[in-house]
Amino acid sequence: MEKPKIFESEYRFCLILWENEPVTTVQLVKLCQDQLGWKRTTTYTVIKRLAERGVLTNDNGTITALISKEDAQGYEIDELVEKKFEGSLPAFIAAFTKRQDMSEADLDEIQLMIDRIRNGGK
Repeated sequence: MEKPKIFESEYRFCLILWENEPVTTVQLVKLCQDQLGWKRTTTYTVIKRLAERGVLTNDNGTITALISKEDAQGYEIDELVEKKFEGSLPAFIAAFTKRQDMSEADLDEIQLMIDRIRNGGK
């Protein structure tokens, strides 16, 4: 699947969409005005652009995401690792863990993920 680009302001819009979908354009305009301070025209412009890029669909005024939050986050991580860490996941993880305090619970959760992947799961 093609990885459509979602820019930062669009991502904030998508967070609202994912939380409320399916949602009417009228409801979405109100939510974006309340949460982002956007004018109606800004919301409609973002809806149009994201629909053109295949991020969402507008079916007679009902907006639904075509890309899940998890997929969008995954695309961003893929791009970050490729651009900033020359495609090296270990380099990304090393840089991340040097700057973040990790609790025992975090480490246990990560270890469970690693174990699951080693055992053929995702």
